[in-house]
Amino acid sequence: MGAALRETCPDRPRLRTGRERNMPIPAHIIKFLDSRHIAYQPCRHMPAYTAQGIAQAQHLSGKRIAKVVLVVVDDVKMIMAVVPANSRVDLDKLGDLLDAHWVRLATEEEFKDVFPECELGAMPPLGNLYHMEVWVDEALGLNPSITFNAGTHADTIQMSFTDFERLVQPQTGSFGVLLH
Repeated sequence: MGAALRETCPDRPRLRTGRERNMPIPAHIIKFLDSRHIAYQPCRHMPAYTAQGIAQAQHLSGKRIAKVVLVVVDDVKMIMAVVPANSRVDLDKLGDLLDAHWVRLATEEEFKDVFPECELGAMPPLGNLYHMEVWVDEALGLNPSITFNAGTHADTIQMSFTDFERLVQPQTGSFGVLLH
């Protein structure tokens, strides 16, 4: 089973579109990427429920895996804060960047219905697909590609960071802090 999984994982030189195989990635995500002509590489792996677990399952550095953290700003709006898997969001730094009075982590109850067809906690950092502002820690841009959850705990998508920026048009800043 491991060899079959590896055949669809990142680090292949050729990126593909989702039309090449039938995947359990939610259809609206595939449609969104394909409609914008984004080259991406899907990957199946053993189920993993943390960003560090995904990095281990795919044999990738935590620096290359994007972790989506949902935060509530001034109790008015929810945004996506995206950091490398080996980091956490520094809420004070993010609050300064947002010029917010306060920022807190969103609860699962607050976001459970925001990402249709996605498993809870496996949402991709495609904020514009969900009408949500995205902030990306600048450390993720140091890598040529970005890998992130694709709506399930067993699927990821890899694409060039340049394509990700063009697609999502995130705000960037330094708000991630290494876990180790």
